[in-house]
Amino acid sequence: MPSIPPGTRQRCDLCKVEIQGMTGGGDLVHFSMGAPGSRAKLWARVCQYLRSPEQCAQCLNQDANLRGTVSSGDYYAEAPVLELGPPPQADPLG
Repeated sequence: MPSIPPGTRQRCDLCKVEIQGMTGGGDLVHFSMGAPGSRAKLWARVCQYLRSPEQCAQCLNQDANLRGTVSSGDYYAEAPVLELGPPPQADPLG
C-alpha cells in the first residue's frame, strides 16, 4: 500500500481508523477513542491479528516500512490487579 499524501486522510475499510499523511512520514492514526497514535500502535493493537490474505489486502497498515518499529508501549497494557478483600461470609441463618 503506498504512503498517504501529507495533509490527506484515508479510512481503513476493516477497522475504520483514519490515517493522516504527515510531511516527512510518521503518519498519524486517529482511533475511534483516545488520543491519536502511530501506525506502530495500530499494528500492535489491531493489524497484527488479521489472518486471511483478503483482510491483509484491505488493510492500510501492512507495509512495515511505513509503520516503523513497534515498542512495548504500543501494545495494550495489562489490566491492573485489583485487591478486593476477602469474599463475603455466608449468612448462617439465611
